[in-house]
Amino acid sequence: MDIIPIPIHLIDEDKDQPRYQFQEQALQELKESIAELGLLSPIKVRKTDDGRYKIIYGNRRYKACTMLGLATVPCIVSIVTDEMEIYLEQIAENLTREGFSPIEEAEAFNKLLTDARFSSSTKYMSSKLGKPEAYIKNKLDLLKFSPAVRRLIVGGTDIRKDQLTEDQLLPLKDLPMEYRDSLALTMAADEMPITDVKRIAKLFKDKEISDATKGKLLFKTGPQLLETWATHEHNKKERAKSAEPAPAANNAETPVAAIAEAPAPPEAGGDDGDKPPVTRPAAQRRTPPRIEAPIALDEKADEPFEPVNPVEEMLNVMLGTLPAPISLSPADIPNLEGVERQQFVRDVDALVDDLERHLAEWRAIKDRLAVRT
Repeated sequence: MDIIPIPIHLIDEDKDQPRYQFQEQALQELKESIAELGLLSPIKVRKTDDGRYKIIYGNRRYKACTMLGLATVPCIVSIVTDEMEIYLEQIAENLTREGFSPIEEAEAFNKLLTDARFSSSTKYMSSKLGKPEAYIKNKLDLLKFSPAVRRLIVGGTDIRKDQLTEDQLLPLKDLPMEYRDSLALTMAADEMPITDVKRIAKLFKDKEISDATKGKLLFKTGPQLLETWATHEHNKKERAKSAEPAPAANNAETPVAAIAEAPAPPEAGGDDGDKPPVTRPAAQRRTPPRIEAPIALDEKADEPFEPVNPVEEMLNVMLGTLPAPISLSPADIPNLEGVERQQFVRDVDALVDDLERHLAEWRAIKDRLAVRT
């Protein structure tokens, strides 16, 4: 395949190509490398009807050469004209390159499925790109998230603050929209590991928890949600144990051999003797049982389960999760349009409505306490 120098002013970028995110630092490093060693890998282009050339792949190299002010660029001129074949070639080339983000992949796959020029299928893409269908479907699932979440998606597996990996997001993808995006942003802010994200997702999939309660849980941080999950799982185990029927008493005569082999009963006053049951003071029962996470729930399985007064429990939840009030100026209001603005207004209305109901309830409790005193 011939490599020919083409004047750089005759080359145009392909604005429709799959890759469009370029990190400035990586671009500067490439520029310095080309300045020192020259362009080691040529750009692939195709000729257009007006006598110019459009890039098939090599946009980043073209940008670096432009920054250096090079007059010509070594290119491979393709004779392929089929749009489907060109786009598949662009995807295949970028899949081998570092920095091709998961969201760019997802958008490229989705374009092959939905663009009238292609109307492809996951099976066809799998065969042409050498990727399993499950791989393609997982990438497409990333498009379920809002643009605010997509902007945080990065490649690799390293978990960093205010960034999201694909593995962090996949446990959340099947949650309802009203939970999915909020939880994703919380997971990014609190750098939650994948195993913890799975536990939190399980909490929001639990049908025993009402939608109203789940809505309130969205105000918690990642670690607080993990603690809530651990407490909920522990309480479920305790309820299951208490629901088990007591074993039937066996009135049959006990064999002599069994009596001989049975351990002697503990002496009174010994370590296992007649100890009075331990009862916590009322002050210690104000806070629900706290289970630090991550923790093996079986470690707490033998502790006595003490129900907490629902008003006390809700008070502790509110005090632990309600953020301190801050001053918001009109400049802080996001500039949204269309569907996003309508959703934002609905969310604000729902928040105000919830806060007003909470306020009315707690004022009523405060008034009753004042009457008692």
